[in-house]
Amino acid sequence: MRKQKITYSQVGDNYDTKDPIKKLAQNAAAATGRNLIKRGFEELASSRGESAYVWKQGNTLMATMIEGLGTKTIVADDTRKITGKTYYDVCANDTVAYIINDLISVGAKPLTIHAYWAIEDNSWLADEKRMRDLIRGWQRACDLSCASWGGGETATDKGIIVKGNIDLAGSAVGIIGSQKRLVTDKNLKAGDRILLLKSTGINASGISLARAIAKKLPKGYGAKLPSGKLFGEAIMTPCNIYANLVEDLLDNNIHIHYLNYISGHGMRKIMRARPDFTYVVEKLFEPQEIFPFIQKHANLDDFEMYQTYNMGQDYVVFLPEKDVKKAQKIIAKNGFKSLDAGYVEKGKRQVVIKPKGLIYKGSTLDLR
Repeated sequence: MRKQKITYSQVGDNYDTKDPIKKLAQNAAAATGRNLIKRGFEELASSRGESAYVWKQGNTLMATMIEGLGTKTIVADDTRKITGKTYYDVCANDTVAYIINDLISVGAKPLTIHAYWAIEDNSWLADEKRMRDLIRGWQRACDLSCASWGGGETATDKGIIVKGNIDLAGSAVGIIGSQKRLVTDKNLKAGDRILLLKSTGINASGISLARAIAKKLPKGYGAKLPSGKLFGEAIMTPCNIYANLVEDLLDNNIHIHYLNYISGHGMRKIMRARPDFTYVVEKLFEPQEIFPFIQKHANLDDFEMYQTYNMGQDYVVFLPEKDVKKAQKIIAKNGFKSLDAGYVEKGKRQVVIKPKGLIYKGSTLDLR
Protein backbone atom coordinates (compact mmCIF):
# COMPACT_ATOMS: atom_id res chain seq x y z
CA MET A 1 0.00 0.00 0.00
CA ARG A 2 1.43 3.37 -1.03
CA LYS A 3 2.10 5.83 1.80
CA GLN A 4 0.03 9.01 1.70
CA LYS A 5 1.91 12.20 0.89
CA ILE A 6 1.34 15.11 3.30
CA THR A 7 2.41 18.58 2.13
CA TYR A 8 2.63 21.85 4.01
CA SER A 9 0.12 23.48 1.66
CA GLN A 10 -2.43 20.83 2.67
CA VAL A 11 -2.08 21.29 6.43
CA GLY A 12 -0.60 24.77 6.89
CA ASP A 13 0.21 27.69 4.61
CA ASN A 14 -0.82 27.56 0.98
CA TYR A 15 1.55 30.18 -0.46
CA ASP A 16 -0.16 30.09 -3.86
CA THR A 17 -3.23 31.56 -2.14
CA LYS A 18 -1.47 33.72 0.43
CA ASP A 19 1.26 35.44 -1.59
CA PRO A 20 -1.07 37.16 -4.11
CA ILE A 21 -3.07 38.60 -1.19
CA LYS A 22 0.17 39.85 0.37
CA LYS A 23 1.05 41.56 -2.90
CA LEU A 24 -2.40 43.16 -3.05
CA ALA A 25 -1.92 44.49 0.49
CA GLN A 26 1.57 45.75 -0.40
CA ASN A 27 0.19 47.73 -3.33
CA ALA A 28 -2.44 49.31 -1.10
CA ALA A 29 0.19 50.03 1.56
CA ALA A 30 2.51 51.66 -0.97
CA ALA A 31 -0.14 54.27 -1.71
CA THR A 32 0.01 55.37 1.95
CA GLY A 33 3.72 56.16 1.85
CA ARG A 34 2.92 59.75 0.90
CA ASN A 35 1.53 60.26 4.41
CA LEU A 36 5.05 60.14 5.86
CA ILE A 37 5.95 63.18 3.80
CA LYS A 38 3.17 65.11 5.54
CA ARG A 39 4.95 64.36 8.83
CA GLY A 40 8.28 65.53 7.51
CA PHE A 41 9.69 62.05 6.86
CA GLU A 42 10.17 59.86 3.80
CA GLU A 43 9.92 56.14 3.19
CA LEU A 44 12.59 54.12 1.47
CA ALA A 45 10.32 52.78 -1.27
CA SER A 46 12.70 49.93 -2.17
CA SER A 47 12.18 48.45 1.31
CA ARG A 48 8.53 47.63 0.56
CA GLY A 49 8.23 43.87 0.21
CA GLU A 50 11.52 43.36 2.03
CA SER A 51 11.72 41.75 5.46
CA ALA A 52 11.65 45.16 7.16
CA TYR A 53 10.26 48.58 6.26
CA VAL A 54 12.66 51.54 6.26
CA TRP A 55 12.03 55.27 6.51
CA LYS A 56 14.18 58.38 6.75
CA GLN A 57 14.18 60.79 9.67
CA GLY A 58 16.46 63.55 8.46
CA ASN A 59 19.82 61.88 7.90
CA THR A 60 18.87 58.88 10.02
CA LEU A 61 17.33 55.64 8.72
CA MET A 62 14.84 53.71 10.87
CA ALA A 63 13.29 50.26 10.35
CA THR A 64 10.28 48.38 11.64
CA MET A 65 9.05 44.80 11.53
CA ILE A 66 6.13 42.67 12.78
CA GLU A 67 6.01 38.87 12.98
CA GLY A 68 4.16 36.01 14.67
CA LEU A 69 5.16 32.59 15.98
CA GLY A 70 2.35 30.46 14.55
CA THR A 71 1.39 27.08 15.98
CA LYS A 72 4.58 26.14 17.83
CA THR A 73 2.77 26.87 21.11
CA ILE A 74 0.45 23.91 20.43
CA VAL A 75 3.49 21.63 20.15
CA ALA A 76 4.78 23.09 23.44
CA ASP A 77 1.51 22.31 25.21
CA ASP A 78 1.32 18.75 23.89
CA THR A 79 4.99 17.98 24.58
CA ARG A 80 4.64 19.32 28.12
CA LYS A 81 2.19 16.49 28.82
CA ILE A 82 5.04 14.07 28.14
CA THR A 83 8.07 15.82 29.67
CA GLY A 84 6.58 18.23 32.21
CA LYS A 85 8.43 21.22 30.73
CA THR A 86 6.37 24.18 29.50
CA TYR A 87 8.75 25.21 26.65
CA TYR A 88 7.30 28.72 26.77
CA ASP A 89 10.77 30.18 27.23
CA VAL A 90 11.45 28.68 23.78
CA CYS A 91 8.16 30.01 22.37
CA ALA A 92 9.08 33.50 23.58
CA ASN A 93 12.62 33.24 22.21
CA ASP A 94 11.41 32.11 18.80
CA THR A 95 8.79 34.83 18.50
CA VAL A 96 11.42 37.47 19.19
CA ALA A 97 13.92 35.68 16.92
CA TYR A 98 11.53 35.77 13.97
CA ILE A 99 10.91 39.48 14.50
CA ILE A 100 14.55 40.44 15.03
CA ASN A 101 16.16 38.24 12.37
CA ASP A 102 13.96 39.92 9.77
CA LEU A 103 14.50 43.42 11.19
CA ILE A 104 18.29 43.15 11.05
CA SER A 105 18.22 41.96 7.43
CA VAL A 106 18.27 45.64 6.35
CA GLY A 107 21.22 46.39 8.63
CA ALA A 108 19.16 47.71 11.56
CA LYS A 109 20.16 47.62 15.23
CA PRO A 110 17.10 46.64 17.30
CA LEU A 111 15.94 49.34 19.71
CA THR A 112 12.51 48.34 21.04
CA ILE A 113 10.34 45.23 20.94
CA HIS A 114 6.61 45.12 21.67
CA ALA A 115 4.69 41.95 22.49
CA TYR A 116 1.25 40.88 21.32
CA TRP A 117 -0.20 37.91 23.22
CA ALA A 118 -3.79 36.89 22.40
CA ILE A 119 -5.71 34.42 24.58
CA GLU A 120 -9.27 33.13 24.78
CA ASP A 121 -9.79 34.32 28.35
CA ASN A 122 -7.72 35.15 31.41
CA SER A 123 -7.69 31.56 32.66
CA TRP A 124 -4.64 31.03 30.43
CA LEU A 125 -2.69 33.39 32.70
CA ALA A 126 -3.36 31.31 35.81
CA ASP A 127 -0.61 28.78 35.02
CA GLU A 128 2.22 30.48 36.94
CA LYS A 129 5.02 28.21 35.69
CA ARG A 130 4.05 28.76 32.05
CA MET A 131 3.73 32.52 32.50
CA ARG A 132 7.08 32.81 34.27
CA ASP A 133 8.77 30.86 31.48
CA LEU A 134 7.11 33.03 28.81
CA ILE A 135 8.15 36.28 30.50
CA ARG A 136 11.66 35.02 31.27
CA GLY A 137 12.15 33.81 27.70
CA TRP A 138 10.91 37.08 26.21
CA GLN A 139 13.19 39.14 28.45
CA ARG A 140 16.22 36.97 27.64
CA ALA A 141 15.53 37.21 23.89
CA CYS A 142 15.33 41.00 24.19
CA ASP A 143 18.68 40.98 25.98
CA LEU A 144 20.18 38.77 23.26
CA SER A 145 18.90 41.33 20.75
CA CYS A 146 20.20 44.30 22.80
CA ALA A 147 16.68 45.76 22.66
CA SER A 148 14.28 47.21 25.20
CA TRP A 149 10.99 45.41 25.82
CA GLY A 150 8.77 48.44 25.45
CA GLY A 151 5.48 46.84 26.46
CA GLY A 152 2.68 45.28 24.48
CA GLU A 153 -0.88 44.02 24.43
CA THR A 154 -2.45 40.96 26.04
CA ALA A 155 -5.72 40.56 24.18
CA THR A 156 -8.58 38.36 25.39
CA ASP A 157 -10.29 37.21 22.20
CA LYS A 158 -13.08 34.89 23.25
CA GLY A 159 -14.58 33.23 20.21
CA ILE A 160 -11.48 33.88 18.11
CA ILE A 161 -8.66 32.14 19.99
CA VAL A 162 -9.30 28.49 20.88
CA LYS A 163 -9.57 27.91 24.62
CA GLY A 164 -6.25 26.87 26.13
CA ASN A 165 -4.19 28.33 23.26
CA ILE A 166 -2.23 31.55 22.85
CA ASP A 167 -1.18 33.50 19.76
CA LEU A 168 2.27 35.05 20.17
CA ALA A 169 3.41 37.92 17.97
CA GLY A 170 5.19 41.22 18.23
CA SER A 171 6.88 44.12 16.51
CA ALA A 172 10.22 45.88 16.68
CA VAL A 173 11.80 49.19 15.75
CA GLY A 174 15.46 49.49 14.82
CA ILE A 175 17.94 52.12 13.75
CA ILE A 176 20.18 51.80 10.73
CA GLY A 177 21.71 55.22 11.16
CA SER A 178 23.60 56.18 8.03
CA GLN A 179 23.00 55.10 4.45
CA LYS A 180 26.35 53.29 4.60
CA ARG A 181 24.92 50.58 6.88
CA LEU A 182 21.72 50.07 4.88
CA VAL A 183 21.42 46.59 3.33
CA THR A 184 19.11 46.24 0.31
CA ASP A 185 19.04 44.16 -2.86
CA LYS A 186 20.49 47.12 -4.79
CA ASN A 187 23.88 46.07 -3.43
CA LEU A 188 23.67 42.47 -4.68
CA LYS A 189 26.11 41.63 -7.48
CA ALA A 190 27.01 38.75 -9.77
CA GLY A 191 30.08 37.07 -8.29
CA ASP A 192 28.94 37.54 -4.67
CA ARG A 193 29.50 34.55 -2.42
CA ILE A 194 26.65 32.90 -0.53
CA LEU A 195 27.42 32.25 3.14
CA LEU A 196 24.98 29.93 4.90
CA LEU A 197 24.64 29.94 8.70
CA LYS A 198 23.70 26.67 10.38
CA SER A 199 20.25 26.45 11.99
CA THR A 200 19.45 24.77 15.28
CA GLY A 201 16.68 22.77 13.62
CA ILE A 202 13.13 23.29 12.42
CA ASN A 203 12.76 26.79 13.95
CA ALA A 204 9.08 27.89 13.69
CA SER A 205 8.21 27.28 10.03
CA GLY A 206 6.38 24.24 8.72
CA ILE A 207 5.09 23.44 12.21
CA SER A 208 1.60 22.55 10.95
CA LEU A 209 3.13 19.75 8.87
CA ALA A 210 5.08 18.48 11.88
CA ARG A 211 1.85 18.51 13.91
CA ALA A 212 0.04 16.53 11.21
CA ILE A 213 2.79 13.90 11.42
CA ALA A 214 2.54 13.75 15.22
CA LYS A 215 -1.15 12.91 14.86
CA LYS A 216 -0.22 9.90 12.68
CA LEU A 217 2.40 8.51 15.06
CA PRO A 218 1.29 6.05 17.79
CA LYS A 219 3.35 7.96 20.40
CA GLY A 220 2.81 11.40 18.86
CA TYR A 221 5.39 13.90 20.09
CA GLY A 222 6.79 11.13 22.28
CA ALA A 223 8.10 9.29 19.21
CA LYS A 224 11.87 8.91 19.35
CA LEU A 225 14.31 10.14 16.73
CA PRO A 226 17.40 8.00 15.97
CA SER A 227 19.38 9.78 18.72
CA GLY A 228 16.69 8.94 21.28
CA LYS A 229 15.46 12.54 21.46
CA LEU A 230 11.68 12.96 21.45
CA PHE A 231 10.03 14.37 18.33
CA GLY A 232 8.35 17.10 20.38
CA GLU A 233 11.59 18.08 22.09
CA ALA A 234 13.37 18.35 18.73
CA ILE A 235 10.67 20.70 17.44
CA MET A 236 11.03 22.82 20.58
CA THR A 237 14.75 23.56 20.02
CA PRO A 238 15.14 27.36 20.24
CA CYS A 239 16.14 29.50 17.21
CA ASN A 240 19.30 31.54 16.91
CA ILE A 241 19.12 35.33 17.20
CA TYR A 242 21.61 37.08 14.92
CA ALA A 243 21.33 40.75 15.94
CA ASN A 244 24.76 41.03 17.54
CA LEU A 245 26.40 39.05 14.74
CA VAL A 246 25.11 41.31 11.96
CA GLU A 247 26.15 44.38 13.95
CA ASP A 248 29.61 42.87 14.47
CA LEU A 249 29.98 42.14 10.75
CA LEU A 250 29.05 45.70 9.81
CA ASP A 251 31.24 47.19 12.54
CA ASN A 252 34.19 45.25 11.09
CA ASN A 253 33.59 46.68 7.61
CA ILE A 254 32.31 43.48 6.06
CA HIS A 255 30.61 44.55 2.83
CA ILE A 256 27.25 42.82 3.26
CA HIS A 257 25.38 43.01 -0.04
CA TYR A 258 22.20 41.27 1.12
CA LEU A 259 20.75 39.27 4.02
CA ASN A 260 18.02 36.66 4.19
CA TYR A 261 16.39 34.71 7.01
CA ILE A 262 15.33 31.27 5.76
CA SER A 263 11.90 30.84 7.34
CA GLY A 264 8.70 30.50 5.29
CA HIS A 265 9.25 29.33 1.68
CA GLY A 266 12.32 27.33 2.71
CA MET A 267 15.43 27.51 0.51
CA ARG A 268 13.52 29.49 -2.09
CA LYS A 269 14.09 32.50 0.17
CA ILE A 270 17.66 32.65 -1.14
CA MET A 271 16.22 34.43 -4.22
CA ARG A 272 14.14 36.98 -2.30
CA ALA A 273 15.97 39.89 -3.97
CA ARG A 274 14.32 41.57 -6.94
CA PRO A 275 17.14 41.58 -9.52
CA ASP A 276 17.36 38.63 -11.90
CA PHE A 277 20.19 36.46 -10.64
CA THR A 278 20.80 32.74 -10.44
CA TYR A 279 21.82 31.55 -6.98
CA VAL A 280 24.04 28.47 -7.16
CA VAL A 281 24.36 26.47 -3.94
CA GLU A 282 27.26 24.01 -4.08
CA LYS A 283 27.43 22.97 -0.41
CA LEU A 284 24.85 22.39 2.30
CA PHE A 285 24.89 21.74 6.02
CA GLU A 286 23.73 18.25 6.87
CA PRO A 287 20.06 18.50 7.95
CA GLN A 288 19.37 17.79 11.61
CA GLU A 289 17.74 14.42 12.27
CA ILE A 290 14.28 15.93 12.60
CA PHE A 291 14.16 16.69 8.87
CA PRO A 292 14.60 13.15 7.49
CA PHE A 293 12.17 12.01 10.21
CA ILE A 294 9.54 14.43 8.91
CA GLN A 295 10.37 13.60 5.30
CA LYS A 296 9.92 9.87 5.90
CA HIS A 297 6.60 10.14 7.70
CA ALA A 298 5.20 12.79 5.33
CA ASN A 299 6.40 10.80 2.31
CA LEU A 300 7.89 13.89 0.68
CA ASP A 301 10.66 14.28 -1.89
CA ASP A 302 13.61 16.65 -1.50
CA PHE A 303 11.93 19.28 -3.68
CA GLU A 304 9.02 19.63 -1.26
CA MET A 305 11.20 19.50 1.86
CA TYR A 306 13.67 22.16 0.73
CA GLN A 307 10.89 24.55 -0.27
CA THR A 308 9.17 24.09 3.11
CA TYR A 309 11.98 23.93 5.68
CA ASN A 310 15.42 25.45 6.25
CA MET A 311 16.91 21.91 6.19
CA GLY A 312 19.78 23.00 8.43
CA GLN A 313 20.47 26.32 6.67
CA ASP A 314 19.30 29.27 8.75
CA TYR A 315 20.51 32.64 7.53
CA VAL A 316 22.09 33.78 4.26
CA VAL A 317 24.81 36.42 3.96
CA PHE A 318 25.72 37.67 0.47
CA LEU A 319 29.12 39.33 0.30
CA PRO A 320 32.21 39.82 -1.91
CA GLU A 321 34.62 36.91 -2.08
CA LYS A 322 37.40 39.03 -0.55
CA ASP A 323 35.41 39.36 2.70
CA VAL A 324 34.47 35.68 3.13
CA LYS A 325 37.33 34.49 5.38
CA LYS A 326 37.15 37.53 7.65
CA ALA A 327 33.36 37.22 7.92
CA GLN A 328 33.59 33.52 8.79
CA LYS A 329 36.03 34.28 11.62
CA ILE A 330 33.58 36.85 13.03
CA ILE A 331 30.71 34.39 12.68
CA ALA A 332 32.67 31.72 14.56
CA LYS A 333 33.63 34.24 17.27
CA ASN A 334 29.92 34.90 17.79
CA GLY A 335 29.29 31.18 18.32
CA PHE A 336 27.71 30.29 14.96
CA LYS A 337 28.74 27.95 12.15
CA SER A 338 28.96 29.12 8.54
CA LEU A 339 29.52 27.56 5.15
CA ASP A 340 30.94 29.23 2.04
CA ALA A 341 28.18 27.55 0.08
CA GLY A 342 27.91 29.05 -3.38
CA TYR A 343 27.74 32.11 -5.58
CA VAL A 344 25.50 34.57 -7.39
CA GLU A 345 25.67 34.70 -11.17
CA LYS A 346 23.93 36.50 -14.01
CA GLY A 347 20.94 34.62 -15.36
CA LYS A 348 17.26 34.05 -14.79
CA ARG A 349 15.98 34.35 -11.24
CA GLN A 350 16.23 30.90 -9.69
CA VAL A 351 17.92 28.84 -6.98
CA VAL A 352 20.04 25.89 -8.06
CA ILE A 353 20.87 23.46 -5.25
CA LYS A 354 23.51 21.28 -6.85
CA PRO A 355 23.99 18.66 -4.09
CA LYS A 356 20.31 17.74 -4.34
CA GLY A 357 19.77 18.39 -8.05
CA LEU A 358 17.02 20.91 -7.27
CA ILE A 359 16.01 24.05 -9.14
CA TYR A 360 13.45 26.53 -7.81
CA LYS A 361 12.23 28.96 -10.44
CA GLY A 362 11.61 32.61 -9.68
CA SER A 363 7.89 32.22 -10.37
CA THR A 364 7.57 30.11 -7.19
CA LEU A 365 8.57 33.04 -4.98
CA ASP A 366 6.69 36.15 -6.03
CA LEU A 367 6.52 38.31 -2.90
CA ARG A 368 6.45 41.77 -4.53
